[in-house]
Amino acid sequence: MNKISINTSAAIPAASTINLSASKSESNRALIIQALSDEKIDLNNLSDARDTQTMMRLLASKDKTWDVLDAGTTMRFLTAFLALTGENQTITGSERMQQRPIKLLVDALRELGASIDYLKNDGYPPLKVSKLTQQKTDSLKIQGNISSQYISALLMIAPMLPNGLTIELVGDVFSRPYIEMTLGLMQQFGVKNEWKGNTIAIAPQKYTANSYTIESDWSGASYWLSMVSLSKNSKVNLTGLRENSYQGDIRIREIMHGLGLTTRFSGKEFLIEKKNSVSPMVIDFKTCPDLAQTVMVVATGLKSPISMTGLESLRIKETDRLAAMQTELAKFGATLVEETPGFWELEPPTALPEGPVTISTYEDHRMAMAFAPLAQKVPLIIEEPEVVNKSYPGFWEDCKKYGLDIKEL
Repeated sequence: MNKISINTSAAIPAASTINLSASKSESNRALIIQALSDEKIDLNNLSDARDTQTMMRLLASKDKTWDVLDAGTTMRFLTAFLALTGENQTITGSERMQQRPIKLLVDALRELGASIDYLKNDGYPPLKVSKLTQQKTDSLKIQGNISSQYISALLMIAPMLPNGLTIELVGDVFSRPYIEMTLGLMQQFGVKNEWKGNTIAIAPQKYTANSYTIESDWSGASYWLSMVSLSKNSKVNLTGLRENSYQGDIRIREIMHGLGLTTRFSGKEFLIEKKNSVSPMVIDFKTCPDLAQTVMVVATGLKSPISMTGLESLRIKETDRLAAMQTELAKFGATLVEETPGFWELEPPTALPEGPVTISTYEDHRMAMAFAPLAQKVPLIIEEPEVVNKSYPGFWEDCKKYGLDIKEL
């Protein structure tokens, strides 16, 4: 098993500039749009994340079996893509991917007219997909509290359907910013939509030629806000972010203002500074579940209690993130408890351990990156550090640039 040790270096500079990796979420959507378009679409600054590289490789592949590895977004987006283009195409993934549900998306695509078969267990990959030859319906009802990736997958193929598509989102809409990101990117390439109440209507139309530069990743930025919050008094400047971002994870800026930070945009840089004022918070992660692990670690390191809702989707991510966080936070003396259904309390430790503390990463990139900033308070050993390649391959090098002392064990 690969491991690294992380300690605070005596040489952490007063200020660092980090050139963030591009957004995986934007990149993956833009690649699907590019593949669906008959016109020339130029994409700049695509993410170097493994998930995005997998998407690029498969879209260019003539193989009859596509393996998405552990990339959930890639699985969902390509399944919908194949519903328009597939000829007895098999799509599969890692062992964990074959445990992640896809039934709701498959049901919707079958309703539209695609032919999709489960090759192992009903409701889960691997799948065999053949394109629809005749559109059977132009309207779908989808639960709003399911993964937004299902909804985004359907939206991106909607303009290419002979009769377009109207989607009615039933009940509360979770991860709404990701749906807004999808529609915003579609508009960049000429596709109009009408979103009234809980109904999104997209008429038949074509994606048009355009050039687009992918924004830096706000999910990746979250680890640097955490880094400054848990530091003695460092400052970090991040490049490539937009103040008016499509990405829902920009909400980390607002959350971290309550956990000891001030932030501002200055020209092309996003500046993060420590202010040392921390307040107890109640945070709803419904629209930004990927931020939850980062914020839990910050609260633990600052010994600040937080209450949380909107964590339901964490059970079906790369791992059961709630169970994983309960186990790993306990190593620092923190407890994570579901007090009532859907309402979670994080009770921080009264004192942090001397360390080193070993962090298991559960084949989950966000476990590794969420805990890394805590090395400024407790020496850490991170197992399987290469998991970060899924979304932020340069993370450990950026940590060294910031001043953390990282050694392979």
